Amino acid sequence: KDTEGTTMEFRVDAILYAMGGASYPHLGSDGAWVKPMTVSGVIIAPLVPSNCGFNVSWSDHFLVRFEGKPIKNIVLSCKGRSIPGDLVITKSGLEGGALYAHSKRLRHALEKTPQTIIEMDLKPKTSQAEIHQLLSVSRGKTSLSNFLRKRLHLSPVKIALLYEFADKCDLKDSASLSQAIKSVPISLTGIQDIARAISSAGGVKFENLTEKLMLKNTPGNFVAGEMLDWEAPTGGYLLQGSFATGVVAADGIADFLGVR
Repeated sequence: KDTEGTTMEFRVDAILYAMGGASYPHLGSDGAWVKPMTVSGVIIAPLVPSNCGFNVSWSDHFLVRFEGKPIKNIVLSCKGRSIPGDLVITKSGLEGGALYAHSKRLRHALEKTPQTIIEMDLKPKTSQAEIHQLLSVSRGKTSLSNFLRKRLHLSPVKIALLYEFADKCDLKDSASLSQAIKSVPISLTGIQDIARAISSAGGVKFENLTEKLMLKNTPGNFVAGEMLDWEAPTGGYLLQGSFATGVVAADGIADFLGVR
């Protein structure tokens, strides 16, 4: 149908489907193609959020002060993989590139348990031993917050994250405190909606397709981009992958039509 609702019919020799996933549906990629393709016999993995934010149960006190604030120059670690970057505190949780790169692992973890832990290094360029040494002086009557600000140049939001998530016992001595600063355990309680995700995972399974991305059950029909069952760790890799699959499919169409 066109913009006025008029139905138009075309006779074609080949079709390249590149209708996107289901993230940001208000921009047009709403995954509406899933149902008709499933009916036609195409096996499709469910569309799920990728490169997305995750929920955190902030305390009211923390949220009032820090909603919308950035967390700069940190490293996030999950299951042996560490990603540097920045984050933003939202009303419902956390967003940002350092978290997006972990989204696949975290999504799989949250499919099995109601919450999962990700560790945040607040001073990635300073070793735990160096932090311990910097904190191994008497702070006298100085509050812990001011002490951390002066000795480590920690921002208010990073200090608040320590109070929010670190065990209170870990804040009492320099050895435990230095360890906590290098690995603040943040509990993620869920994944944010696909409508807010940068991209989506899932889609047409490769078992449906030839090497040139043509649907085996409907010759002449090709699929590319986010409609395919794959995901990329960032928006840049996602674009590159989408363009690359488009080239493969276009190459397949040329072969199918015999126009080389």
